[in-house]
Amino acid sequence: MVLHVYNTLSGMEEVFEPFNPPLVKMYVCGPTVYDETHLGHARTYVAFDVIRRTLECLGYDVFYVQNITDIDDKIINRAERDGVTAGEVAERYTETYFRDMDALGVRRADVHPKVTEHIEDIIEAVARLIDMGFAYEADGNVYFDVSKFKGYGKLSKVSVEELRAGARVEPDPLKRNPADFALWKREERKGVSWRSPWGYGRPGWHIECSVMSMKYLGLRIDIHGGGQDLIFPHHENEIAQSESLTGTSPFVKYWLHTGYLTIEGEKMSKSLGNYVTVQEVLRRHNAGAVRLFLLSTHYRSPIDFTWERLEAAEKNLEYLLNTLGRIESELRQAEDKTGEREVEVHAKLSSAVRGFISSLEDDFSTSTALRYVYQAARDVNSYLNVEDKPDRGVLERGLRMLARACGVMGVAWGRESAAAPEMVEKLVKIIVEVRSEARRRKDWKLADELRSKLRDAGVILEDRGDKTTWRINR
Repeated sequence: MVLHVYNTLSGMEEVFEPFNPPLVKMYVCGPTVYDETHLGHARTYVAFDVIRRTLECLGYDVFYVQNITDIDDKIINRAERDGVTAGEVAERYTETYFRDMDALGVRRADVHPKVTEHIEDIIEAVARLIDMGFAYEADGNVYFDVSKFKGYGKLSKVSVEELRAGARVEPDPLKRNPADFALWKREERKGVSWRSPWGYGRPGWHIECSVMSMKYLGLRIDIHGGGQDLIFPHHENEIAQSESLTGTSPFVKYWLHTGYLTIEGEKMSKSLGNYVTVQEVLRRHNAGAVRLFLLSTHYRSPIDFTWERLEAAEKNLEYLLNTLGRIESELRQAEDKTGEREVEVHAKLSSAVRGFISSLEDDFSTSTALRYVYQAARDVNSYLNVEDKPDRGVLERGLRMLARACGVMGVAWGRESAAAPEMVEKLVKIIVEVRSEARRRKDWKLADELRSKLRDAGVILEDRGDKTTWRINR
């Protein structure tokens, strides 16, 4: 099977064929940094983190750019409310954004360009659009004339006639047409404006991403992503600006958009006040559990937030990590053998691997892929429950499969060899031997006391008949 992705532009799944394989150029719209990051934001960034990891797993070389919008009306309003500068607000919440994404295991993009560091590039692009006849100046503002771009509406399927009637756009008497949008906004307040050929001002939202994506990724992008709320007007306007500037179409080959994270069926949003911050969630749950929750639904579908669903994800994470720990523990006394039971487990693991990869190749279907991961974990546990001396090959294969899945899903688990250095391992073995001798003498008090002390230290013992295995509790 080959990778298929759903393209918002065509409205259907397509075979993924980047412009210059194995290179994949990917741009995802980043945060506007004026407040704490909430779980709705995390839904999008975790999804594209896994899309990136999947592409790399499939052999692609991903060059990933994600911008930071560090000047905007919301940032200015927050600065005025807090009695600080817009720059201070942007710096503070850029730091908290990266703190939260790092905590969730979201790998940083190759480049995180900031709007304020690209003002000259933006001014140059706006001036070119005016010279080419796609934009016009009005009282210190510059607007894009949508009537000059014949393909306007092809992404969102919004008609220009609808926009001209005044629907879905902000009214502005300076515009020639209601559908026109701002490339440059007149602004005279100090600290939030820059000198331009049209007077002091600042960039419009849409032109920022066009300019930064072209600067770092060139005229054409393989994947452009973001939340579905960005389809219109932001991504629609990006297409108009970029393709007008370059004369190259398509500007983006595959448009990917995430569904909403909702609370009781309503989009999680700061404006609605129904949001939960990433920090609040991480105070109560492991980052791996949060990721498993967010990945339990296909990235294009809405996912409803409840604390109960996070509890279920926490249990799934615990089961997965315990399975990995159990495999590593059992490998210490594994043997090399091949019987009917081993052949059966190998076949089940092969099927799980195929299912896992084919699910990801089906438009990055993490929800289906995770079902194969959990099934593989159950198959390995069932095997270990009946085998006193398990086969090394089965365990190593199960470990590889589950570790690979954790890597693609971004779930940190670590190697027990890293958590338990050689000296620690030797000491634990000595204590386990002392306890085993106590059990043979029927000194249950000492055996229970040693088990309890090891548990307090993070070492879990499992007795099966006269054999004891141990693992580090994660």
